[in-house]
Amino acid sequence: MRSAVPVLGAPTRPSVPGAPALTPGLANVPTGEKEALPRQFGKYTLMRRLASGGMAELYLALHRSVAGFEKFVVIKRILPQMNQDRQFIDMLLHEARIAATLTHPNIVQTYDVGQVEGTYFIAMEHIEGEDIRTIIREMKRKSVSEFPLEHALAIVIGLCAGLVYAHEKKGVDGKTLGIVHRDISPQNIVVTMSGDIKVVDFGVAKSLHANEDSKSGHLKGKVPYMSPEQADGQEIDWRSDIFAAGVILFELTTGKRLFKSTSEYDTLKLICETEYPLPSDVAPNYPPQLERVVMKALAKNRDARYQSARDMQADLEAYVRQERLPVSTVSMGAWMQTLFADKLAEQKADLQGIKPLADQIAAQYPPQDFSPASTGSHPNTSFDQSSTGVGAPGAANTIPPQPKRNTGMLLGGGALLVAVLGVAYFATRDPGKVASGEAPATADPTPAVSATVEAKGSLKITSEPAGAAIWINGDLKTEVTPATIDNLPLGSDIHLKLSMEGFESHKETLKLAQGDAKAIDVKLQTGSITVELDVSPEPTVWVDGKPWKGDWKKITGLSADEEHKVVISATGYIAKTFTFTAKQGEKKAFKHALVKMTPQQLAAQQQAEKDKDKKNDPPPPPPTAPGGTGTVRVNAKGGFCNVTVKGAGYGPTPVVATVPAGTVTVTCKPESGPSQSQAVKVEPGGTARVTFNVGG
Repeated sequence: MRSAVPVLGAPTRPSVPGAPALTPGLANVPTGEKEALPRQFGKYTLMRRLASGGMAELYLALHRSVAGFEKFVVIKRILPQMNQDRQFIDMLLHEARIAATLTHPNIVQTYDVGQVEGTYFIAMEHIEGEDIRTIIREMKRKSVSEFPLEHALAIVIGLCAGLVYAHEKKGVDGKTLGIVHRDISPQNIVVTMSGDIKVVDFGVAKSLHANEDSKSGHLKGKVPYMSPEQADGQEIDWRSDIFAAGVILFELTTGKRLFKSTSEYDTLKLICETEYPLPSDVAPNYPPQLERVVMKALAKNRDARYQSARDMQADLEAYVRQERLPVSTVSMGAWMQTLFADKLAEQKADLQGIKPLADQIAAQYPPQDFSPASTGSHPNTSFDQSSTGVGAPGAANTIPPQPKRNTGMLLGGGALLVAVLGVAYFATRDPGKVASGEAPATADPTPAVSATVEAKGSLKITSEPAGAAIWINGDLKTEVTPATIDNLPLGSDIHLKLSMEGFESHKETLKLAQGDAKAIDVKLQTGSITVELDVSPEPTVWVDGKPWKGDWKKITGLSADEEHKVVISATGYIAKTFTFTAKQGEKKAFKHALVKMTPQQLAAQQQAEKDKDKKNDPPPPPPTAPGGTGTVRVNAKGGFCNVTVKGAGYGPTPVVATVPAGTVTVTCKPESGPSQSQAVKVEPGGTARVTFNVGG
């Protein structure tokens, strides 16, 4: 009987020490200026940043409430540029609702979703633990050559238990929600320091009764852990998660990667077209009974797989009992604490240094300060699952226009709410009589509530040129100029911002009085940022996803205080991207010598594109009238990246997207490093191809 297995090969992405749950696409790479921490963020105190990426940042945060309540949480804060993408925000809210329905010991809990300072966020359970990928890296760093078999089995058993709960979760109508995680991978399985197993990041989870995933080519998940049907772009169900669990079981118990190749395309071919090795082929003396479990989970035909994660869990538990393996949360926790002893000490010291300052900051923001009435011109809108139905899958995918009122929301029932509010009201009138039990004769037993409708004002906003995005108090409106924005508060500051590509943002602060319908007319100024390039050989230059047609050595007219991307490329060379933000009138200079592709890289890229085109080209479409639709195929070389086409997210490469004919901008955001963008022309009924090099 084997008691341990070899450690897997080195993982491909860096981990974040202490990060409880990293979402796909996040890497420990700073973006923009370093934020001064700790600082207040609505009702949370951000303590330190755990990770950042192309869509969001993760923070360790402290949540304080009444009666000395304190709790660490993880805040997933959406980056400002993503707040402009309404489709992304709707998807975020849908996913938060799915995640918030899941309450299970083997699944990370979602507590809250809302908006603060014009930025959307999700608050999640804080876990003191590490994901499998990080565990393996730490083992290799400390020359621990074998992964204990009992711990490997404990991880997969805990994973199966969490999947059983999610797959069988029912809605209030008693019908199964049909939830599929779609991204079961080592990055999304965390082992806590107490030995518990947690499945994280149901952020790409799908309810089979929802239609948010109806776009063609919307491929989510890590390629090496995709099921054959998922890799082939077919409709998937819960059995796709079971296949991924089988891949993880194979890798943890053999020490070898199952699906690993030089490109995503080749990895997909391994999954879809090749015969899978037996565990005993790569690990001599592999237990036959355990091998049967692995291979049943890895059946290419989903009908031949385990039909429930519960059945896979039962077989693994039967094997543990038969072999009398010491599977235990206590032993797992002790092993984790020994393995990460130095990290735990460092994190404890860090928190001891930050906590006093966080206490001082939070003391300035008592819980009642977060009601809508006290937030002035910066409303902090927050919706927790206990009071707003975040967990209701049938709810609308938009944030309600009015924030919830925190007063009394923590109370258990309507009668108790009235009683407490009544006592509070009496106390403001005559504390002495309240103490003696005597109510003032003039007191109304219920709080005074105004019967009048609160007056609102409006802004009529025009700009030259028209079509500028409108921001009110940090919130992007659906309208563009010219437009009239109604239902604005009276007597408090309104922060207005107009933004448009190629122009400086216009910002002003104003107030509306009773009956005001103020008109704002703005002439937007062209950008004042200049970029000077010193590049060899002479490149083709793309600026913010569009080809630069002027002097490539000097790029002018870029807007201040906005993120810009300059991509330089030349045939046979690895492209380079510069991402930057500049102040008004500032000049930026970049010097770079492009790196030539090796003959092998160039040949491999050309061959991969030929093979892919041969395999994936659809039959010729019927003639389409001008102004119809076409297809964009997006691939990546040297890794994978998350793709957006015309501002809509399509997940990781490879991607096939159907778009309106015309010129569209395709953006590729790799796991780490800056984004790359290209503009391509899509003919009606035609197919345009974009390949990004993300390995240079």
